[in-house]
Amino acid sequence: MHVLLSIAVAIFAGLMMTRVLGKLKLPDVTAYLIAGVLIGPFVLGRLGVDGLGFVSTESVDKLGYFSDMALGFIAFSIGSEFNLAALRKTGRQAAVIGVVQAVMATVLVDLALIGIHLLFPEALSLPAAITLGAIASATAPAATLMVVRQYKAKGELTSLLLPIVALDDAVGLVLFAVSFGIARAVSSGSPDLFSILVNPLLEIIFSLLLGAAAGFVLKQLETMFHSNTNRLAMTIAFIFLTVALSMLKIPAGPVTIGFSSLLVCMMLGTLFVNISPLAEDLMGRANRWSAPLLVLFFVLSGADLNLTVFSQGIIILVGIVYIIVRCMGKYIGASLAARAMGCSKNVVKYLGVTLFPQAGVALGMCVTAASLPGDGPLIRSIVLFAVLVYEIAGPLLTKWALTKAGDIQPKSPELLSRRQQKLEEVKDKPLLKKKARR
Repeated sequence: MHVLLSIAVAIFAGLMMTRVLGKLKLPDVTAYLIAGVLIGPFVLGRLGVDGLGFVSTESVDKLGYFSDMALGFIAFSIGSEFNLAALRKTGRQAAVIGVVQAVMATVLVDLALIGIHLLFPEALSLPAAITLGAIASATAPAATLMVVRQYKAKGELTSLLLPIVALDDAVGLVLFAVSFGIARAVSSGSPDLFSILVNPLLEIIFSLLLGAAAGFVLKQLETMFHSNTNRLAMTIAFIFLTVALSMLKIPAGPVTIGFSSLLVCMMLGTLFVNISPLAEDLMGRANRWSAPLLVLFFVLSGADLNLTVFSQGIIILVGIVYIIVRCMGKYIGASLAARAMGCSKNVVKYLGVTLFPQAGVALGMCVTAASLPGDGPLIRSIVLFAVLVYEIAGPLLTKWALTKAGDIQPKSPELLSRRQQKLEEVKDKPLLKKKARR
């Protein structure tokens, strides 16, 4: 009962917060996150009423599988942006910009945090600085996609943004694996080539192969059904299946074959959209079906934010440096690469701002970084502090950048007038019924 009640309260709180903050014209994502903080362990949860709020981080973690499913749908939807017809125009630009901005963020954060290590060696170790630099490469696809959907953003910036965010996951995995391998070598004094090179490459290769195989099988099975309802059910089942399979860890001698659920589901969507004539309609239906799941995902993300990180001065100091320098790296890298690839002025000026959000992928990296002796808790606390800032401010900045670039168009006066007229008609219906009865 408590689990079902928590789910209902989380979705209700998220939706109601969009009405409260709607007058401020804030993105729905921001409203969901704030709602999560309010019903989380540090606000409403302090009342200790299980079900009406999350009384502890453990109660939030119990619903973690909903977050895994939501990320699967998000990745599947982003995979549709890798349509070969569209990539012929933007594929090369997206690939170059995606790699450059991720590497630039890692390099600048590495330099800044290594500088802090040299000045205050007791506050931040060298392995922790190197690991945080790699985590800086990750961008949150979920918040970006939700802003694009909510405001129906279209244009050159949006067409580049979504493939870049998708590619960022693969680039971030490689950068993190290499950097974390170096960090562990510095910490232990013995380099591990398999951790540095082989494991990340295997994870990317096998994730793409698993996603491609699932996409091919899905296409074959869809042809067996003539009902759109059954086809939608099959599509949803395959997203669940790929998320589940991506959790496997297969030991193979000195290496461990693992999978990235984001890469697997992205590849599922990519192959499906390119080989199935039914893909566009089914993806649209899947997006509508998953709407409540995404609300729950962002509310849970807000509830999972640990507000105790504000109590430690060193975390705030390193966190501020991490946030500012990472944003600089994303912006400079995206701007330089976009200019070199001949993109428009709006893309050069605003693309970097849309890459600021950071959440799930970075926190996933923190789980691996927890094995770093003595530095795991510090790394997680710093990233949690940064995620708290990014998740609240990131969607706002993304909306601002897309609006400035012209990809989000203001609603026309005619549309607003029709909406107001419909609202007035709805309000007048009860009065008309009363008059008719009299």
